[in-house]
Amino acid sequence: MKRAIFPGSFDPLTLGHDDIIRRGITLFDELIIAVGINAEKKYMFSLDERMSFIKEAFKDEPSIKVMDYEGLTVDFCKKVGANFILRGLRNPGDFEFEKAIAHTNRKLSEIETVFLLTSSGKSYISSSIVRDVIRNGGDYSGLVPGTVKPK
Repeated sequence: MKRAIFPGSFDPLTLGHDDIIRRGITLFDELIIAVGINAEKKYMFSLDERMSFIKEAFKDEPSIKVMDYEGLTVDFCKKVGANFILRGLRNPGDFEFEKAIAHTNRKLSEIETVFLLTSSGKSYISSSIVRDVIRNGGDYSGLVPGTVKPK
């Protein structure tokens, strides 16, 4: 079985994430959306909210699981039996950053990183931009799946 994880903070889930996930499930038998917990990071949405947004968005996709994790991504991969890490690339800056992480993960394990380019119409969307739009009362609806509902 080809099992992959798609790690991130998903604060919040965006249409860019959605794009990578929906295209990624065609490549793997199972895709685990791995919601990272980082005590150093201040989140706009709680872990429960983030996981709820994702579970609701993909409730009709039997090959998708949603789990949270702490620590090294490669350790989580080993724990769940995933041989692949799926990552999305929006721009050249993402590539340079993600390449360094992929090389490090490969050095620490036998886990391969698979990159997908975000669809052109969604490549400008980032969680930080979405949070800024939400914080300032803007219309975020064209940036996130309908399951993302700030309080």
